[in-house]
Parts: sequence; structure tokens; C-alpha cells
Amino acid sequence: MTTKTYLELSQDGEGAHKFYEVTVDDLVVSVRYGRIGAAGQTQTSTFATADKARAAAAKKIGEKVRKGYAPAVQGQRAARSVTRRAVASAPSTAGAVAPVLWRFRTGSSAFGIHVDDDRCWVGNQAGDVYTLSHAGEVQARFSLPDGVKCLVADDFWIYAGCDDGRVYDLSSKLPFAAYDIAADVDIFWLDIHEGVLNVADRSGRLTVIDHEDEHQWSRGGRGQHAWMVRADGDAVYHGDTKGVTAYAPDGGGELWHTASAGAVLFGWQEDTAVYAGTARWKVQRLAKKDGRVEAVYACDNTVYSCATSPGGRFVFAADASSSVYCFAEDGTRLWKLGTGAGSALSMQYRDERLYLVTSDGSLVCVDASEAAITAAQHGTVPVARDVKLAAALPTYEPATTVAAVTAVSAAPAGSVVVECVQEGGRTRVHVVSDGYERSWNVQFPRAIREPGARYVVDALHPASGGFYRVRGDIRRLL
Repeated sequence: MTTKTYLELSQDGEGAHKFYEVTVDDLVVSVRYGRIGAAGQTQTSTFATADKARAAAAKKIGEKVRKGYAPAVQGQRAARSVTRRAVASAPSTAGAVAPVLWRFRTGSSAFGIHVDDDRCWVGNQAGDVYTLSHAGEVQARFSLPDGVKCLVADDFWIYAGCDDGRVYDLSSKLPFAAYDIAADVDIFWLDIHEGVLNVADRSGRLTVIDHEDEHQWSRGGRGQHAWMVRADGDAVYHGDTKGVTAYAPDGGGELWHTASAGAVLFGWQEDTAVYAGTARWKVQRLAKKDGRVEAVYACDNTVYSCATSPGGRFVFAADASSSVYCFAEDGTRLWKLGTGAGSALSMQYRDERLYLVTSDGSLVCVDASEAAITAAQHGTVPVARDVKLAAALPTYEPATTVAAVTAVSAAPAGSVVVECVQEGGRTRVHVVSDGYERSWNVQFPRAIREPGARYVVDALHPASGGFYRVRGDIRRLL
């Protein structure tokens, strides 16, 4: 006999709006949870007896009822809208167009960008993440369940923050939800430092979560719409409609606050400074030590994004009028050029190239060398190459159930075996193979954890926080 209990917690304003469903089928207990109106995430556990399964389900239901959940009828309460950033993008007022080398159209407005030694990443509001070579060849596509707000990296791990309230690890062919933010959190931006995730959201909150996807601390913020969060070993730098605030990384309190020239719409960081792009047409450089304004970079419209060359020697900014700027470190404007592809919502500089993701959904590679910019200012620019999708492009989607994971009968040579174990009422993952610290946990997709199950991974890498990260494919060991 199968029994199902469906609960909802819905609060006024921007409070919680989520569901929790528990299904008991003989020895199997399935828990599905997430935002009301969404498919949610499912976790399944198998117990030794039917009585133990029913007892575990009753415990889970009781915990949620005590937190305010109540029985409901699925579908009667409407989903609450997720913020889709409304972006106004006017034509550029610059007299010349930037020297664009190549452009890739993703098909939907794009915010997420990351460029590393090997490839370029772009994520859009349709939930698509593409990887390209630096020369502009499309290599692969990840198809995520919801819109991508941002892409961040921690060493060679790459993460995508999505509108479904999860943060996906894209470092392997099997993307997985490494962090499951509260279902009522509307992610605007995130940063990650040594496995600790920092989330800025629509209501202006800052939420900090460790590598095991467990909440550490949060702050309400002074304003709303927190589009900026950057982190290092000394602080978390959080920007909203009221300015930028630095918090101690352990949640110990506020270190400093600096009011901004208008709402903060984007943030960047270097070793000693953070850069806040604002709605009042300026980028402000703030000293990390005390929040002092060290320099101001004046644009001609609302600043949507900013970035720097290493050490802050050059500062780049993009505005709501499809223009991109370059400034000297002291604030002197060096040039202003049109993007040719709408307003740049995020950007990154690397090796004399400026990579932009834009309001028309393009990833644009601009030659930012001195020679190319000088030529562009005199009207000479290269013919931009339009990048096309390959006919047979590899596409990777997250596994949401154990059954979706490839099974193997034996661990291949050189691979690592891990096992799901019960600890304190939670399912953790530990290493079984020799040569690893057995007491450390493994950052592992919650959706496919099953108590007692063993999995094979290509490699594990230790992180400074005392845990392992998965590198490569995940397969279930039969």
C-alpha cells in the first residue's frame, strides 16, 4: 500500500513558499520538496522493514509540521514568480564599435560567464550553459532545469546558480546540485571560496552555506535586490540598494559599510579592493580593509557590469546603452565603444581579451589589446565571426534519481569508491578506497544518495575545509 502526505508552507510577502511531500511504498520512502509550483527535488531511502519506513516518514512529516507546514492540495496554491531581471538596453552613443573577434548567440538573455585557462563558459535564462574554446568553438552544452543567474569557480570546479534555488556543480559530465538553497530564496548572485557558498538574493539577504549544503549564517542586509557578493579569506562583500557591506567570514559581524552612488548592480574584486557598479552611472573602487572609496570611474549611463585586468591596472565597465568602457587605475577614461550586441550584463577580462555576456544572449569576445582598441577608435575593426553550434553537440543534464546514474559491476582501475552512510539522521558520503582520510565527507549530489549504496568516481580532490570534491563521472557500483 502506498501512502502520500503533501504539505505546504506559504508566507505573505517574500516569505517562504515551498512544499514537502512524503511517499511511503512498502520499504521505500521518497521525499520531494522545493518551491510551490515547481517539480522540486526527490530523495529516496530504503529501510529494512515497512514499520521502519513508516516511522521514518512520520518523523519527517512531524518535523515539517512543527516548522509551520500544513496539509494542502497540490495545485491549488499558485507558484510565486521568480525574478527575471528586466533589462533596458538602448543603442550605444559611442562613435565606434569595439573590435569583436567572435560572437556566439545562446538564444536567451545571459548573465553567467566564466573564463579559465581551458575554456569559456556562458549561462543564459533558458537554463543552457555552453562551453567554448578561446577561439570560439562550441564544445558542450549543459541543460539545467531553470534560468542561470551566474557562474562562479572555486579552483577548477565550476558552479551555476539557478532560478530553481539550487547551485549546480558542472565540473563533470554529470552535473549535480551541490548546494540546495532554501526554496524561498530567489538567487541573484553568488560567490564561492574554499567550498563555502555565499548567496545574495532578491530581498537583500546574504546567506552562507558550507560544502555539506548546511546553513552557516545569514544577514538581512540594509537594502533590497542584492546583486553583488564577493568573498575572500578575510570577508564577504555584499552589495544591495543601499551600498556595500563587509562581513566577517565566520558570521562574527559587520566589518564596515559604505554607501554607494545608487543601487549596486554588479561587483568585482581584486586582492585589495572591491569594485561596485551602480545605477548612478559610476563604478566605485572600495578598499577591502576599511571600505574607503579609493577611485571613481564615471560612465554615461547605469552600470550593468564591471571587471578589471590583473591587479586593477585597467578597469572595464558596461552600461545600459550597449557601451563598454576602459579606465586607467586612477579613474581616467581611456575609451568608450559600442558592444554591437546589446548591453553587457556580466564580463571578464583575460589575456588582453574582454569577454561579455549580453542582453541579447550573446557571448562576445573583444580584442582589448592597445593596438586593436586604437584601430577601433579610428573606425577599423575586424569582421566579427558568428559562432555556430556543432551538428552533434554533447549535452549533459543533471541526474535526479539513482536510476539515472550509469551502473557498473566493478570499479575501473584508478577510480575511487565512496559509500553513503547514515550519520546523525543524515546521509553522508565517505571514501572506501585506500589512501584517503576516511573521516572526511565527500561533496556529493543529494538527489542520488541512497543509504548503503556505493558509487565510483574518477577522482577525489581534498579541499582546505577538510572534505573531498568529486572530479569526473559518477557511476553506481552494483
